Amino acid sequence: MIIYNVTANIDASIHDRWLEWIKEHIPQVLATGHFTEAKLTKVLIDEEMGGTTYSIQYRAKSREDLENYYKNHAEKLRNEGLRLFADKMLAFRTELEVLDEYSVNFPS
Repeated sequence: MIIYNVTANIDASIHDRWLEWIKEHIPQVLATGHFTEAKLTKVLIDEEMGGTTYSIQYRAKSREDLENYYKNHAEKLRNEGLRLFADKMLAFRTELEVLDEYSVNFPS
């Protein structure tokens, strides 16, 4: 399992518009068929640079799925955000490999 993580710092001047847009953008990314799920999270730290930071985590079944996303869809989908929000949004991407997953199961 691979997590494709996009971290974005959003300027206050476009925050509400960006948040509305990202909630429409995530289903478009999922519709490519290369990811099984996504989570939109807010980073709970105060940024020295200002703005609000979010993390969007997309889960891919394999490295091949992620590579196919890059090859066939990433540029178009990234460019839309750049076109709409330009220098008011700063984003970087990381790839994470899930080694193990754990959960707590409390007896009922």
